[in-house]
Amino acid sequence: MITKKLLTFSLLILSFNFYFTQEVEIKEDKVLLDGKQILKAEKINMVEYSFYNLKSDDEILLYRQMDNETSRYQDDDYYVLNFLTEKVKVESNDFYKIASFMNSKKSMEKLIKWLLKEKVLTNDGELNPDRLAIFKEKYDQNITERTIR
Repeated sequence: MITKKLLTFSLLILSFNFYFTQEVEIKEDKVLLDGKQILKAEKINMVEYSFYNLKSDDEILLYRQMDNETSRYQDDDYYVLNFLTEKVKVESNDFYKIASFMNSKKSMEKLIKWLLKEKVLTNDGELNPDRLAIFKEKYDQNITERTIR
């Protein structure tokens, strides 16, 4: 009896999770949220992406992966999220938040999902400065200033 109730409850929770999950997809130069375009995307190369606001066409986010000048040693790699219009930079080596094995487009989709989840991006593709400040406090590791050159 308890097992049936637990199973029913688990399935109910799982179904809510699928129901409220937002689908992010990058097609060509468009970032789509549940089929609606919210941003423009530009793949600069394998380690750089730019994202643009639809209304003003301003570049709002530049993603860049850095190898810390040690191309063959990957343990010190990190990425930079440069929120250009807000003049905020976040550096982190936590690739688990965005990594998708050797697929930069999937990684960027995970990045956008993460920013939506943290409410840094609104569902309309606008930056939320208050949530961006909290995001920076939570995730910025300030790697450049800690690195001896």
